[in-house]
Amino acid sequence: MSDDTTPFSGDIDWGALRTEAEDAMKKAYAPYSRYPVGAAALATDGRIVAGCNVENASYGVTLCAECSLVSMLHMTGGGQLVAFTCVNGQGEVIMPCGRCRQLLYEHSVPGMLLETVSGIRSIDEVLPDAFGPRDLEEFHA
Repeated sequence: MSDDTTPFSGDIDWGALRTEAEDAMKKAYAPYSRYPVGAAALATDGRIVAGCNVENASYGVTLCAECSLVSMLHMTGGGQLVAFTCVNGQGEVIMPCGRCRQLLYEHSVPGMLLETVSGIRSIDEVLPDAFGPRDLEEFHA
Protein backbone atom coordinates (compact mmCIF):
# COMPACT_ATOMS: atom_id res chain seq x y z
CA MET A 1 0.00 0.00 0.00
CA SER A 2 1.06 3.61 0.54
CA ASP A 3 2.43 5.69 3.36
CA ASP A 4 0.72 8.82 4.68
CA THR A 5 2.20 11.07 2.01
CA THR A 6 1.74 8.90 -1.08
CA PRO A 7 -1.70 8.42 -2.64
CA PHE A 8 -3.07 4.89 -2.73
CA SER A 9 -2.21 3.54 -6.17
CA GLY A 10 -4.60 0.58 -6.40
CA ASP A 11 -8.05 0.39 -7.89
CA ILE A 12 -10.85 2.04 -5.93
CA ASP A 13 -13.89 -0.15 -5.35
CA TRP A 14 -16.60 2.53 -5.36
CA GLY A 15 -19.30 -0.12 -4.81
CA ALA A 16 -17.61 -1.29 -1.60
CA LEU A 17 -17.29 2.30 -0.39
CA ARG A 18 -20.99 2.94 -1.14
CA THR A 19 -21.95 -0.23 0.76
CA GLU A 20 -19.93 0.93 3.79
CA ALA A 21 -21.54 4.38 3.54
CA GLU A 22 -25.01 2.81 3.39
CA ASP A 23 -24.24 0.68 6.45
CA ALA A 24 -23.06 3.78 8.32
CA MET A 25 -26.16 5.72 7.21
CA LYS A 26 -28.36 3.08 8.89
CA LYS A 27 -26.71 4.02 12.22
CA ALA A 28 -27.33 7.75 11.82
CA TYR A 29 -29.11 9.68 14.56
CA ALA A 30 -31.33 12.09 12.63
CA PRO A 31 -34.57 12.63 14.60
CA TYR A 32 -34.89 16.30 13.61
CA SER A 33 -34.16 16.42 9.90
CA ARG A 34 -35.08 12.77 9.33
CA TYR A 35 -32.28 12.86 6.72
CA PRO A 36 -29.78 10.14 7.62
CA VAL A 37 -26.37 10.38 5.97
CA GLY A 38 -23.53 7.88 5.81
CA ALA A 39 -20.03 8.40 4.49
CA ALA A 40 -17.11 6.09 3.75
CA ALA A 41 -13.56 6.69 2.61
CA LEU A 42 -10.44 4.78 1.73
CA ALA A 43 -7.36 5.68 3.78
CA THR A 44 -3.77 5.63 2.56
CA ASP A 45 -3.10 2.31 4.31
CA GLY A 46 -6.08 0.61 2.63
CA ARG A 47 -8.49 0.85 5.58
CA ILE A 48 -12.06 1.90 4.94
CA VAL A 49 -13.36 4.38 7.51
CA ALA A 50 -17.00 5.38 7.81
CA GLY A 51 -19.22 7.82 9.64
CA CYS A 52 -22.82 8.92 10.03
CA ASN A 53 -24.54 12.14 10.97
CA VAL A 54 -25.44 12.67 14.63
CA GLU A 55 -27.96 15.45 15.14
CA ASN A 56 -28.62 17.57 18.19
CA ALA A 57 -31.62 19.67 19.18
CA SER A 58 -29.22 22.62 19.07
CA TYR A 59 -28.65 22.32 15.33
CA GLY A 60 -25.32 24.13 15.39
CA VAL A 61 -23.65 21.27 17.26
CA THR A 62 -24.91 18.55 14.91
CA LEU A 63 -22.11 16.37 13.55
CA CYS A 64 -22.07 15.61 9.86
CA ALA A 65 -21.17 12.13 8.65
CA GLU A 66 -17.84 13.49 7.40
CA CYS A 67 -16.97 14.64 10.94
CA SER A 68 -17.50 11.20 12.41
CA LEU A 69 -15.59 9.66 9.47
CA VAL A 70 -12.53 11.86 10.13
CA SER A 71 -12.77 11.02 13.84
CA MET A 72 -12.78 7.32 12.97
CA LEU A 73 -9.77 7.86 10.68
CA HIS A 74 -7.73 9.23 13.56
CA MET A 75 -9.08 6.82 16.18
CA THR A 76 -8.10 3.82 14.07
CA GLY A 77 -4.58 4.76 13.06
CA GLY A 78 -4.55 8.10 11.26
CA GLY A 79 -3.38 8.54 7.71
CA GLN A 80 -5.03 10.46 4.94
CA LEU A 81 -8.10 9.97 2.78
CA VAL A 82 -7.70 8.74 -0.78
CA ALA A 83 -11.29 8.25 -1.98
CA PHE A 84 -14.64 9.31 -0.50
CA THR A 85 -18.37 8.81 -1.03
CA CYS A 86 -21.46 9.92 0.84
CA VAL A 87 -25.08 8.69 0.63
CA ASN A 88 -28.50 9.72 1.91
CA GLY A 89 -31.24 7.56 3.44
CA GLN A 90 -32.25 6.26 0.02
CA GLY A 91 -28.70 5.21 -0.83
CA GLU A 92 -28.26 8.04 -3.34
CA VAL A 93 -24.82 9.63 -3.67
CA ILE A 94 -24.88 13.17 -2.28
CA MET A 95 -22.40 16.03 -2.21
CA PRO A 96 -20.67 17.09 1.01
CA CYS A 97 -21.49 20.62 2.15
CA GLY A 98 -18.81 23.31 1.97
CA ARG A 99 -17.79 22.90 5.62
CA CYS A 100 -17.33 19.19 5.12
CA ARG A 101 -15.39 19.67 1.88
CA GLN A 102 -12.93 21.76 3.88
CA LEU A 103 -12.76 19.05 6.56
CA LEU A 104 -12.12 16.37 3.92
CA TYR A 105 -9.47 18.55 2.25
CA GLU A 106 -7.65 18.91 5.57
CA HIS A 107 -7.36 15.12 5.88
CA SER A 108 -6.84 14.10 2.26
CA VAL A 109 -3.95 13.28 0.00
CA PRO A 110 -3.46 15.80 -2.79
CA GLY A 111 -5.99 15.00 -5.50
CA MET A 112 -8.22 12.79 -3.34
CA LEU A 113 -11.16 11.45 -5.36
CA LEU A 114 -14.81 11.91 -4.42
CA GLU A 115 -17.84 10.18 -5.86
CA THR A 116 -20.25 13.06 -6.48
CA VAL A 117 -23.68 13.55 -8.01
CA SER A 118 -21.89 14.52 -11.24
CA GLY A 119 -19.33 11.70 -11.27
CA ILE A 120 -15.84 11.17 -9.87
CA ARG A 121 -14.16 14.49 -9.06
CA SER A 122 -10.95 15.46 -7.28
CA ILE A 123 -11.02 17.38 -4.01
CA ASP A 124 -9.45 20.31 -5.91
CA GLU A 125 -12.42 20.36 -8.32
CA VAL A 126 -15.02 20.42 -5.54
CA LEU A 127 -13.07 22.87 -3.37
CA PRO A 128 -11.07 25.06 -5.77
CA ASP A 129 -8.38 27.34 -4.38
CA ALA A 130 -8.66 25.70 -0.96
CA PHE A 131 -6.48 26.73 1.97
CA GLY A 132 -5.16 24.05 4.27
CA PRO A 133 -2.20 22.44 6.00
CA ARG A 134 -0.09 22.21 2.84
CA ASP A 135 -0.27 26.01 2.50
CA LEU A 136 0.92 26.43 6.08
CA GLU A 137 3.77 23.96 5.52
CA GLU A 138 4.91 25.92 2.44
CA PHE A 139 4.70 29.20 4.34
CA HIS A 140 6.81 27.92 7.23
CA ALA A 141 9.37 26.15 5.02
